[in-house]
Amino acid sequence: MIKDILKETDNRMKTSIVSLEEDLSSIRTGRANPALVERLPVDYFGIPTPLIQLATISVPEPRGLLIRPFDPTTVKTIEKAILSSDLGLTPSNDGKSIRLNLPPLTEERRLDLVKHMNGRLEEARISVRNIRRDALQEIRDFEKEKLISEDDLERGEKDLQEVTDRFIENIRQIGQEKEKEIMEV
Repeated sequence: MIKDILKETDNRMKTSIVSLEEDLSSIRTGRANPALVERLPVDYFGIPTPLIQLATISVPEPRGLLIRPFDPTTVKTIEKAILSSDLGLTPSNDGKSIRLNLPPLTEERRLDLVKHMNGRLEEARISVRNIRRDALQEIRDFEKEKLISEDDLERGEKDLQEVTDRFIENIRQIGQEKEKEIMEV
């Protein structure tokens, strides 16, 4: 029973890590990355649609993105979505595709991005702790219902804490790598 709870907890915590990595991939660093705009919502016939479903996004140069819409009539709509986003980028449109040039980040903007990233890291840590709390409650309920012994409860709590510590450390490492990437000039 406890092994099932630990396995489920592990899977839920992995999901939190994957979500964190997706969030962090959309934070701009010094170099161009398609993930920066992939999930950008574009108003496509009244329906907010992720840009990745409307166009191919490539990186022709280190500080530039090239967006080629599948439907050339959506160029203006995509351009409008980029301008209204909080990316701070100005698209250049040639009628068939859109180019985004990423200017170098200022030191102040880098520090803002690190602060924003730290907020997301804290949200991920909270998510992992909430998952631990739910699993701990399940284990304690089993003990109250006499389905497991007190020794099993203590072992389960210890194993659960080890799993949690492993994921918290993983979050810390992800944060360090992303901060290094952001602060890189």
